[in-house]
Amino acid sequence: MVVAFVIIFITFVNLCHLSDNFIEEFNYSSSIVPNEFIVSFSGYHNGSQRNDILLKALQNFDLMLWKELPRKNSASQYQSDFSLLQIYSDVDRVVSTLKKHTLIKGVTEQRMVARTLKNVNPNHLDTDSWTPRNLKKSNFDSFIEEDSVKSRKILRAIPRQISHVLQANVLWGLGHRGKGVKVAVFDTGLPKSHPHFKNIKDRTDWTEEKTVNDEVGHGTFVAGVIASDRECYGFAPEADLYIFRVFTNKQVSYTSWFLDAFNYAILKNIDILNLSIGGPDFMDKPFVDKVWELTANNVIMVSAIGNDGPLYGTLNNPADQMDVIGVGGINFDDKIASFSSRGMTTHELPYGYGRIKPDIVTYGASVTGSSLKGGCRSLSGTSVASPVVAGALALLLSSVASKNVVTNPASVKQAIIESATRIPDANMFEQGHGKFDLIKAYKLLSKYKPHASVIPNYLDLTECPYMWPYCSQPLYYSAMPVLVNMTILNGMGVTGRIKEMPIWEPLNENHGNLLKIAFAYSDNLWPWSGYLAVYLSVSKEGEAWTGIVQGVITLSVTSYLENEEEQSKITIPVKVSIIPTPLKSKRILWDQFHNLRYPSGYFPRDNLNMKMDPLDWNADHIHTNYKDLYTYLRSKDYFIEVLGLPFTCFNANDYGVLLIIDPEEEYFDEEIVKLTKDIFHNKLSVIVVGEWYNVKVMDKIQFYDENTRQWWTPVTGGANIPALNELMKPWGISLTDQVYSGEFKVGTKTVIYASGATIGEFPKEGFVMRANKLYDQAAEVLFGEIKADSDVPIIGFYDPSQTHRGSGRIVVYGDSNCLDSAHMTTDCFWLLDEILNYTINGGELNKFLTSMKSEPITELHMLTTRLQDNKLHLYSKVIEQVGDEILKKPIPNCPSIKWNVPLSRKGFAPEYLLPVAVPMTAPT
Repeated sequence: MVVAFVIIFITFVNLCHLSDNFIEEFNYSSSIVPNEFIVSFSGYHNGSQRNDILLKALQNFDLMLWKELPRKNSASQYQSDFSLLQIYSDVDRVVSTLKKHTLIKGVTEQRMVARTLKNVNPNHLDTDSWTPRNLKKSNFDSFIEEDSVKSRKILRAIPRQISHVLQANVLWGLGHRGKGVKVAVFDTGLPKSHPHFKNIKDRTDWTEEKTVNDEVGHGTFVAGVIASDRECYGFAPEADLYIFRVFTNKQVSYTSWFLDAFNYAILKNIDILNLSIGGPDFMDKPFVDKVWELTANNVIMVSAIGNDGPLYGTLNNPADQMDVIGVGGINFDDKIASFSSRGMTTHELPYGYGRIKPDIVTYGASVTGSSLKGGCRSLSGTSVASPVVAGALALLLSSVASKNVVTNPASVKQAIIESATRIPDANMFEQGHGKFDLIKAYKLLSKYKPHASVIPNYLDLTECPYMWPYCSQPLYYSAMPVLVNMTILNGMGVTGRIKEMPIWEPLNENHGNLLKIAFAYSDNLWPWSGYLAVYLSVSKEGEAWTGIVQGVITLSVTSYLENEEEQSKITIPVKVSIIPTPLKSKRILWDQFHNLRYPSGYFPRDNLNMKMDPLDWNADHIHTNYKDLYTYLRSKDYFIEVLGLPFTCFNANDYGVLLIIDPEEEYFDEEIVKLTKDIFHNKLSVIVVGEWYNVKVMDKIQFYDENTRQWWTPVTGGANIPALNELMKPWGISLTDQVYSGEFKVGTKTVIYASGATIGEFPKEGFVMRANKLYDQAAEVLFGEIKADSDVPIIGFYDPSQTHRGSGRIVVYGDSNCLDSAHMTTDCFWLLDEILNYTINGGELNKFLTSMKSEPITELHMLTTRLQDNKLHLYSKVIEQVGDEILKKPIPNCPSIKWNVPLSRKGFAPEYLLPVAVPMTAPT
């Protein structure tokens, strides 16, 4: 069964129409086009050859069932690696048959991007006081700062030319202005005779409108930042501009348009491609694969990281890919712009850990660029920061063209990140390697020798704030291994290999033998990059030890440069703080394994009031949208570890409490048995925080897409309450499908309850606390009724020790929104602190009992049922479809890590653990 759902993709601002009080803002939604599929081939073929392959693959099907759709654009005359099919019926069987053909690499749904229009008061867009807005994800907002510089208005300082701020004029003075560098701008087009541009080599339209002109203005602005030759100067005014119009005037685009345009860019030997768009869908396989192919063909892709900050876990694709230069934004005070997306990549969860992104940051607030009909305009956003880097790179490539320097996506990225300037008080998941420095990058690239390197290039897990979150919690014996996901850049060639296992060399004089290290890495480095996963753990001998451990990791990358095998040795200094193992009462285990999110499926928002933000896509990790909660718990001296595996893979004797917050996944039977035993016999406490789940509400919040005329339904609610109830059944606890919102008091403090569930069953020995008054949100969503109920059971406390000696305690609460930074109104971290005091330390409930009514559950509730025909099995790690049945998979074995045998290196000390600033002389 093919599943479709709507996602939020990108936002632009109309540069043409301003009123006194409002700005017209365009919000983008992306949807799967029903019955249209991209068929990817394993090679390039002309049109008749592709049709022959399709005919042969589908020879047993009636020709009336499918049709190959024509694509008339500038790439039509060339060979292509995909076809666009419309399948009228028997879709699943046709798709399955196509996938079996040896010449077909994959079959993926066609995606459409469409724009809607809304008016926004511009006052809150001022960059000095910008705060995140409840807009659709993912936002690529270009915030208008002022009208044309030439217009008469209240006097205001005109922003400095961005090209001068980054000292492009220094390289201009040396005779370099971007000449000979081919730059592609994928955007909204460019007017034919715009006065700012003198070297437009090609303008192509990839839409169905057959015009290359820009009627929106964003493409003109982006092109101006890169290559304007007057008024608001770009970086490389003599660069060859290739304009790709990939959006219609109505702001509609399709994946297939991008694929054709990308193929054309490869054929045109483009050097740099700027893509100021993106979205959270890192699983759009044809798009991701084509980006890899672009960079493998030596195209340097620069892309905006997103405008969803300051929330963590908001990186956008393709900027989050290893082979792409992902650009974040700063303001002219050299501070991270609040709108700039940040946080680790989330592709790797739950089994791994994310990589560092963005790669680099540069000015993205109040940047001046070309207006649609001449003159200049100031905008803000990472879609502005991206062309700043793209234009600067065009200038950079032209400046080293005569120096016989190897320039490729890896070498250029190495040059700009190794020459970047660190921003104080910002961590690596906010700034990447720091602020882009054009002149230092020029100095470095001018003398570049092909080599391999890693991101980050050292591991000092004591260095705060840059190495956050690693620096925020020391290592100790019996903790879950700490994982650092490093990116390998290979400037020697598009492919490479790590032929031998990396080596860990501890400094024995500093108790380096107490630190255990293991590695996992890419078998092949392609294109230009790969990963090195470093696992760190403390040996039994370090159980009671306090101190700093140092050492070095070495590895060699082999590649081919001009048909000769080359080898590059990488040295990674390591510094780690070790402490004695904390008390069990201070150790918290966070369940990550049972969190699911977009883009694997349509997982809906946790707060139903956030109608403009329908997706749950921030990963629900303690270092993404639960970062603030993590920071609070660390301030209370708790130690938090992450479990990315089933409950069968941890030792309950090590932890005071297991936190299960907002889970969407199902549970293996073995997990249910093991966790019940851990609670009642191994003194493990458990805190369960649910979310709304109501089948009728899920039906109600379906998306009806006007363009595709299809309804898309969530695969679960805010949390998977039926699965949670299965987990809690042995404890005598369940949650209902009631949905409530409002507020209640605990002591003198107010708690916001946003789209939470209620307690349906609870042991009579426990305490069930009731909110005085909450609003029935299900009634509001379903019938438009505003209905208040009293004495709503929302939190339960249970101590089974009276009947089970040596048991832990259980607390169940119905709403996670006051713990989740994504849509938080007011946090309730203090409430969780009270709950932790009860579960771990045996604290009393006086504060709750004196301010909330406590009554046992006597109401009868129907068992919460799963949505009929839901598609959760398509995205689950626990369940699968076998025939017509949904069955649980066999539970996987818990992995065992093979620790690296350390190489003794007595007397060795890393010469430089931290990067040392190298004084830079003026360029020559």
